[in-house]
Amino acid sequence: MTSAVERRERRRMVSSDRSTPPPVRVRHSPHRKASSRRDVSPGYPKSSRMSRSPSPRTKRLRRAQAERDTHRVPDRELERSSGREDIDKGRYKERKLLKENNDGSRSPEGRSYRERHRSRSPARVSAAGVRNEVERKTSPAEYSRNNEDDSLAKMKEAEKALEAKEKQKPSFELSGKLAEETNKVRGITLLFNEPADARKPDIRWRLYVFKAGEMLNEPLYVHRQTCYLFGRERRVADIPTDHPSCSKQHAVIQYRLVEKEQPDGLMSKQVRPYLMDLGSTNGTFVNDNRIEPQRYYELFEKDTIKFGNSSREYVLLHENSTT
Repeated sequence: MTSAVERRERRRMVSSDRSTPPPVRVRHSPHRKASSRRDVSPGYPKSSRMSRSPSPRTKRLRRAQAERDTHRVPDRELERSSGREDIDKGRYKERKLLKENNDGSRSPEGRSYRERHRSRSPARVSAAGVRNEVERKTSPAEYSRNNEDDSLAKMKEAEKALEAKEKQKPSFELSGKLAEETNKVRGITLLFNEPADARKPDIRWRLYVFKAGEMLNEPLYVHRQTCYLFGRERRVADIPTDHPSCSKQHAVIQYRLVEKEQPDGLMSKQVRPYLMDLGSTNGTFVNDNRIEPQRYYELFEKDTIKFGNSSREYVLLHENSTT
């Protein structure tokens, strides 16, 4: 009897050492009082007398924990072994590849194998590709602004090159000295040159001079020449203006051949009178309006012309004019 109890206790202790289940709280009824009596047999050893046999629930829990532990240990060992096998296989493959590469580096088969199993590293990007990528990342406004700046710079460079070429070209135009020599009358240089379309008029134009509302002398016939010069310089002036506010070469009436539209819509050539101020100090006035210097203004019938601060008025009429 004693040996059976001891064997049972030893088995229980061995199983408790192998598995450490969570502590189990044994619920007691509040109405039950723990027994103060101790069943002590005179023949039991001290360790066996101090311990109690586990309850059925505790036994079931210990048995389930032991089964879980037995299943968990093989799974861990399997994982470790499979990981080691995978590592060994990877190392073996790497060694095999290196060996094959070394053996077949010069053969076409080795070359094709290397090309098939070559690592796909990212291709190197050239500087042009990087620049294009940067241009793609830039906003449309910045891209258009950059293009405008480039176009402006190119236009400026083209203008500079054109100016340089023009500077290198020889000039065959009349210089100032030669123009002065060819445009002299009685030793005095004229301030204007007649245009290529200068013509004599086919209408007999006249200038009627008025002062304080009264006509002075006979009218001036201005249809016999292509141009008539007004000014204080009598050596070159066709019609002298002796007023001190007038310039030496004050203004000129020039007849020009121009194209005019007829009432029926057809174009016809006519010789028309034009007036130009020669940069006088006090100006030239047409119908009390001052005209710009060095510019031709067309004259019409009954136009009134004044020079400087002179009180004389020149009215333009022709032989068929009705007063």
